[in-house]
Amino acid sequence: MARAFLLILDSVGIGGAPDAHSFGDDGANTLAHIAEHALLRIPNLSALGIAEACEAASGRPIALPRRTVANAQWGFAVEVSRGKDTPSGHWEIAGVPVRFDWGYFPETIPCFPESFTNALIERAGLPGLLGNKHASGTEIISELGEIHLTTGKPIIYTSADSVIQIAAHETVFGLERLYRTCLIARELADSLNIGRVIARPFVGRSPKDFVRTANRRDYAVPPPEATLLDRLTDEGRQVVSIGKIGDIFAHRGTGTEIKAAGNDALFEKTLAAADSLSSGGLVIANFIDFDTLYGHRRDPEGYARALEAFDRRLPSLLAVLKPGDLLVLTADHGCDPTWRGTDHTRECVPVLVYGPGLRTGSIGRRSSYSDIGQTIAKHLAIPPLAHGTSW
Repeated sequence: MARAFLLILDSVGIGGAPDAHSFGDDGANTLAHIAEHALLRIPNLSALGIAEACEAASGRPIALPRRTVANAQWGFAVEVSRGKDTPSGHWEIAGVPVRFDWGYFPETIPCFPESFTNALIERAGLPGLLGNKHASGTEIISELGEIHLTTGKPIIYTSADSVIQIAAHETVFGLERLYRTCLIARELADSLNIGRVIARPFVGRSPKDFVRTANRRDYAVPPPEATLLDRLTDEGRQVVSIGKIGDIFAHRGTGTEIKAAGNDALFEKTLAAADSLSSGGLVIANFIDFDTLYGHRRDPEGYARALEAFDRRLPSLLAVLKPGDLLVLTADHGCDPTWRGTDHTRECVPVLVYGPGLRTGSIGRRSSYSDIGQTIAKHLAIPPLAHGTSW
C-alpha cells in the first residue's frame, strides 16, 4: 500500500493570488522577492519545479534555474479560505476550506474588548495586562519585557490574523501558568470567533537578551469539518504530525505528535518518521522557521539562507522514498519579508510533487489548496474528501 509525506514550508508563498488586492497584498511574492534581494541557491527545490510554479502563479520571471527531474510534478494552488492565517491554510490543504469570517481586533489601543480582558484578569488571577495592541512579537517583548518582569503582568497583543498572543517570562512568570492563562483566554475567545490563542514564552533579563523559546503553544479551534487527518484516523491509518501540526488541528486526527525546535530538527524527525511509517500512512510536517524567524521579522537574507539549508537536506528524504510513496511540498500562505508591516501576505503557494514512478510534468493551477488533500486521499485509497479535486 502507498504512503504519503506532506511537508508544509510555512509562509513560502509565490505571489499571484487573484484576491491579493482585497488584503492589501497586491504584488507580494515571498519567493520572488527573496530571490531578488539575496542570491538564492536552491537546486533541489528548483529540480522539483519551484521556479516554474512561481512563474505560472505570478506571471513574472524569477532568478532560479529550470531543471526539473524525472518523477516530479509541479504547479500552484489558490487559496479560497477567507483568511491568510495558519489554521485556514493548513485546514484547506487538508481538505477543509474556511468559508466563514474569523473574528479580528481593531487597530486601536486598547484593541481587546474590556469584557474580555477583565474576565481574563479575574479568572487567571493576573495583576493586570500589558500591551493590548497590534504588535510584532519580538518588538513588544523588547518594549515591555522589563515592565513584565517587575509587575508580573503578561504581555497581550494581536496581529492582522485572528489571534490572541500572550507573552510571559518562562521562569519568572512560569511556563505552566502561561499555558493555563492561554487556556482561559481560549475559552473566553470562543464567543469572539478567534482562531488561535498563542502562548509566547521568552527568557532573558533585558531587551539585549530577551529571546522567545521553543515552548510556544497554539490553542486553535478545531476544524469545522472532517479533514484528511480525521479521515485517515477513522480508517485506522497511521498519522504522524511533526512540529506545530497538532496545535493547528486542535489535536484532532493528528495521531502521533512529535515536537522539535527549528527546521533542521524538524527535518530529522521527518526522516525518522519515514523509517517507521507503515503502508497507508501519512507524515505531515510544518517547517516553522521560514515564517517566524524571517518572514515576520522581514529578513530576506535570513529567509534565503533558511531555504538553502532546507534544500540541502531534501535529497536525504528523496533517497528514502519507496515505490508507491508520494511527497508533496507546499505552503500555507505567504509572508513576504520585503513587504510592509510584519503580517502574512495573501499569495498562491507552490505544489511540488515527487514519487518513484510518478509521471513528470505540470499539474497547472489548482483552484483550491484542498486539491492537495484530495490527491493524497486518492493516493492512499480512502474515500474522497468533501472538497477538492485530485490531479
